[in-house]
Amino acid sequence: MRGMASAENNLRERTKQFGLRVVRMFSRLPKTTEAQVLGKQILRSGTSVGANYRGVRSRPEFIAKCGDSLRELEETAYWLELLIDGKIVPSELVTALQQECDELIAIFVTILKRSKEPFETS
Repeated sequence: MRGMASAENNLRERTKQFGLRVVRMFSRLPKTTEAQVLGKQILRSGTSVGANYRGVRSRPEFIAKCGDSLRELEETAYWLELLIDGKIVPSELVTALQQECDELIAIFVTILKRSKEPFETS
């Protein structure tokens, strides 16, 4: 049980740090209309990940909130792709953020897959 609490705290901190990185990235975006519109989308979805993960009180709520976090991460990944593919920012500006986003997506996918497995008691 202690390992699970540690992993949960680690993910809480990791999603918070992801949100902070999104905020810092937004402040470095060009002031063009395109960059600001996409940046605000990233700001909204990227900072929602950690907020959705917190404050869970039950297993069904946990599963639902993890699903919400996954959707926000996938949306963030999409907006980041548009920033790069639209040549609005150089890829180097968001590569590390994209990598963390991809890793968090993989984590939440795994959580959701495992949460659908039957609950085992010892």
